[in-house]
Amino acid sequence: MDTDKLLRGYALHARDFRKVTLRKSLLRGANLAGIDLRGANLSEANLIEADLSEADLSGANLAQADLSQANLNRADLTGASLKGATLREATLVNTTLCRANLCGANLSRANLCGADMSRADLCWVNLSEAYLHKALLPEAYLFEANLAQADLSQANLDRTDLRKANFIAASLSGASLLMANLTKANLSRADLSHSNFGGALLTGAYLRLANLSGADLGDADLRGTDLRNVGLSGATMPDGTIHS
Repeated sequence: MDTDKLLRGYALHARDFRKVTLRKSLLRGANLAGIDLRGANLSEANLIEADLSEADLSGANLAQADLSQANLNRADLTGASLKGATLREATLVNTTLCRANLCGANLSRANLCGADMSRADLCWVNLSEAYLHKALLPEAYLFEANLAQADLSQANLDRTDLRKANFIAASLSGASLLMANLTKANLSRADLSHSNFGGALLTGAYLRLANLSGADLGDADLRGTDLRNVGLSGATMPDGTIHS
């Protein structure tokens, strides 16, 4: 299907465009709110500033697509491929990205407040300065992800793979990281206050100048972790004692 046919059909209130092929299509600034693009091929498409709010993109191929500043609020991208896609400053508030492949994607400064990324593949993703307040990332894969200066306050990262992830100056205040794997993660200058690290792996993690006040480190594995210059006031230590 060509781009003009899609836009004409949408203007005539058609919404069902399942499994269409729109590879490398130019849809910059297009209004496609509520469209059904399940299983569609939009790889390498230009969707900069497009409105895809409440769209159904489950199972769609958006690999290498440019969605910078696009509106994807409340869209469904379950199982979609966004491998290597660009989503700089895009809005994905309450968007569903369960089991999506975002490996190597650029989501710097994106708004993912309340987004559901359960079991998503986010290896090598760029989420620097992204807003992930109350985002859901249980069992997600964020190996070597860049989350520098990101806001993950009250996010759910239970059982998430965060090995070698970059959390420099990030906020994880009140976040849940139960059984998460943070081996060799860089958490320097991060705000980890009142977060729950119960049973988490923090072996070899870098925590210089991090704030862990009021955090729960019960049963966490801190072998090889240097806790000097770390704020631990009121934190529950792995042995159950409260740090003074």
